[in-house]
Amino acid sequence: MRANRIRDLFFASFLASAAALAAAPVSAQQPYDGLWQVTVVTKSGSCDAQTTSTVNVSDGKISGGPVSGTVGSGGLVRVSINGAYANGQLSGNSGSGKWNGASSGVPCSGRWEASRQ
Repeated sequence: MRANRIRDLFFASFLASAAALAAAPVSAQQPYDGLWQVTVVTKSGSCDAQTTSTVNVSDGKISGGPVSGTVGSGGLVRVSINGAYANGQLSGNSGSGKWNGASSGVPCSGRWEASRQ
């Protein structure tokens, strides 16, 4: 009888532990997580000719100052920055894309390039 009770307690304890582990959130690092230096170049319009800033990618979410956006597991980038929008592609430790927005109501557009820090 005692052996059956110990076995039952062990089994119940094992199930409880397994359930707790299954319910715990898994935070696996995404392939593009980390700090990225981004240079934005204006090709048309009256926006700043060139700016460089650092953004953080964590769990596929881009943050840093007024920047918000996402990076998919395949490297597809979608960003919004104070009313401007950018998209592009990261691959390995670099990436590039296009952006468009406005400065004082005048449309601007250009390219951006990023490198992992």
